[in-house]
Amino acid sequence: MATNLMLDDDLIAQAMEAGHHRTKRETVNEALRSYVALLRQQRILDLFGQMDFDPEYNYKAERSRP
Repeated sequence: MATNLMLDDDLIAQAMEAGHHRTKRETVNEALRSYVALLRQQRILDLFGQMDFDPEYNYKAERSRP
């Protein structure tokens, strides 16, 4: 999908240098992947403390289940 964006040239140049990317497209795609991964991590962190902990849970028994 072709998209025209007005990007900050200095910021793109910094990102290309920092990430050792050869093209703007590669740089933007990697930035988007990193952004999505960060948001997913934050959603997981939001669950912290909301789930019950079962001290009797035996994870080793779960591994040996057929």
